[in-house]
Amino acid sequence: MEHITVDISKTFGFVSKSIIDGLQNLVKEKNLFLENKTGKGNDFLGWVKLPSSINDEDLEEIENMAKNLARRIDVVVVIGIGGSYLGTRAVYEALSPSFLHLQKNRKFPLILYAGNNIGEDYLSELAEILNSVHYGIVVISKSGTTTEPAIAFRILKNHLEKKVGKEAAKELIITVTDVAKGALRTMAKAEGYKTFVIPDDIGGRYSVLTPVGLVPLAIGGIDIKALVDGARTMEKITGSEVPFEKNPAALYAATRYTLYRLGKKIEILANYENKLHYIAEWWKQLYGESEGKQGKGLFPASVDFTADLHSMGQYIQEGERILMETVLSVKETNNKLTLPSDPENLDGLNFIAGKRIDEINKMAELGTLLAHVDGGVPNIQISIPRLNEYYIGQLLYMFERACGISGYLLDINPFNQPGVEAYKKNMFALLEKPGFEEETKKIRAKL
Repeated sequence: MEHITVDISKTFGFVSKSIIDGLQNLVKEKNLFLENKTGKGNDFLGWVKLPSSINDEDLEEIENMAKNLARRIDVVVVIGIGGSYLGTRAVYEALSPSFLHLQKNRKFPLILYAGNNIGEDYLSELAEILNSVHYGIVVISKSGTTTEPAIAFRILKNHLEKKVGKEAAKELIITVTDVAKGALRTMAKAEGYKTFVIPDDIGGRYSVLTPVGLVPLAIGGIDIKALVDGARTMEKITGSEVPFEKNPAALYAATRYTLYRLGKKIEILANYENKLHYIAEWWKQLYGESEGKQGKGLFPASVDFTADLHSMGQYIQEGERILMETVLSVKETNNKLTLPSDPENLDGLNFIAGKRIDEINKMAELGTLLAHVDGGVPNIQISIPRLNEYYIGQLLYMFERACGISGYLLDINPFNQPGVEAYKKNMFALLEKPGFEEETKKIRAKL
């Protein structure tokens, strides 16, 4: 079968191929750090060989749970934030019909989300909608005390118990949490919730192929076996033994690192399929949280084309030349639609009548790529054969592997996130959480 490819030829006007090729040995060394667990943060490298270690029995357990739950509910609310939320939404949005929420006879429960913000209106409006549907909850948190999902779970657990009764609610709540410790594990054990485990050696942003992503996706009707199978394929073709020019993760990591060293500070991930919007949101967390430390790292941004060509296109074309662009290009669509002819031709579109909409979109993509390169923005193109579970699984793993290599090229730990705690300390102090009395005094003094 085909696999995802990386084309770096549109960067050669900015950096010579020989310079990128010259990084082969260094990139292989960093890749070996991942495989042998000899680099920084090596206690969080369980994701590297995860696809090949997942067995069919584990997947079948998840699928059986999903089938049983799906018979009883119309909606499943996934509670989580960051890596406990973005991977699920990225895959679900990429592979589900665009107007699934309007379909009356859905085959699988509709996935809604909570715990990814602290919006009072959002939670109130969600609870109101849930009054009129049969729903279940998948709550995802290693600790069970992360503020945003903990708030959402407390509210929705209370709502569900009032709606169906405490005993019935227990059958409609699934937890994904630590194997042995934490508030959520304690609650799950006490209440008797069905529970799946988040591996200790996999951090949140690398966890989409663990029960963190697989459990809610299976409930939502995604073929998790095909998703994992795609990741297994990419695990094989991104290994350290694969030649540099045939290794998509190595090519991507080496090229973006080279452009960064040459002064590019922002990487834009562009797509021409609106279904990939949340893939970009997941990618931004993966790279932003992995690389953004010690004053280093490309700033990850994203655009949805062609829509954003009418907003951000001007800056990309003629703004500061600190940008590089990575384009997600989907070769084949899953549907076919042609533009009809119109006798009046008032819109002037008869010159493209009879063409497929995707052909028009592809010409917009090619024209934009050429314009941006001419305007001083180097482009990397990632080609995806089509949007299905197998190729999305490949894409997710390729990005993860390249991110690990990229972090080691920057000589940082790509698997921690010390900066994330700064806002939490201030928030807890402002809310006067017990134990933060001194911090509260300091902040009050500043204000």
